[in-house]
Amino acid sequence: MDGLSRRTVLLGALGASALGLASCAKPPVTIARPTVSPTGTVADQLQQIMTVYGANTDKLGLWVKDLTSGRDWDFRGDYTSQSASMAKVMIAAMALRQARREGAELSFDNQTRVSKALIDSDNDAADELWAYAGGADAYQQLANELQMTRTRRDENRPDWSWTWTTPQDQVVLLDKLLHGTTALTDVDRLYLLDVMRKTNPAQIWGIGTRRGGDVQVRMKNGWVQFKSTDGLWAVNSMGHVQGAGRDYLAAAMCRVPTFETGKALLDAIGGDLFKIMGTGRI
Repeated sequence: MDGLSRRTVLLGALGASALGLASCAKPPVTIARPTVSPTGTVADQLQQIMTVYGANTDKLGLWVKDLTSGRDWDFRGDYTSQSASMAKVMIAAMALRQARREGAELSFDNQTRVSKALIDSDNDAADELWAYAGGADAYQQLANELQMTRTRRDENRPDWSWTWTTPQDQVVLLDKLLHGTTALTDVDRLYLLDVMRKTNPAQIWGIGTRRGGDVQVRMKNGWVQFKSTDGLWAVNSMGHVQGAGRDYLAAAMCRVPTFETGKALLDAIGGDLFKIMGTGRI
């Protein structure tokens, strides 16, 4: 990957290097939020809140799978945008597959890189894993095997940050990691799930916002500004939330003017989703 060329098209940085943007003093973020509690079935409640949140931007999608019922619900679930650091789950899976092809376990150095990429969202670690595992070609092959039908490489860019995906496909990925897939060994997929529950606390927001108690979250977020396209920030969050009477997969993706706006929007959605999923089944 040509790091210099990537820096010429990205403003700011992916993953952990963008944390400074979130920690700097910023004016309060204002987003449209529900002003009354939703009522009715779980699906009705989700529709009510997402109708309000959808007023913030038409570049917003959410997909939810209720594992207690097996049913899905979505709001623009086929919305397509850049993966940003959310792609690091796929990159880690690619590295595990490559090690298997070589007839070996993932090396200690690459295990360290997987941890850095998923826990701290380290970009250098993801770059090294991407190169080791075969880059864009390997990414597309894995997406195809996982039946992530709207997830694709960017034909004009070799960078992992420019891969495209949807909330629906990210839930497909989570579902395969949880319940099995011929694309990964059981040992490898369970290893990934274990690392995904150790997210750096500074990066736990959106779908995976800390719930406390006996609630377990496995997750990955991503955010980046693509200056060369529309100047908006792609802000994404995906995760598995389990405990306190809940067991669901969800992914939310948006494009908004600032990272802070996207984080606030996905945090609000993730919080309301958690509340609603505790009232019944989809």
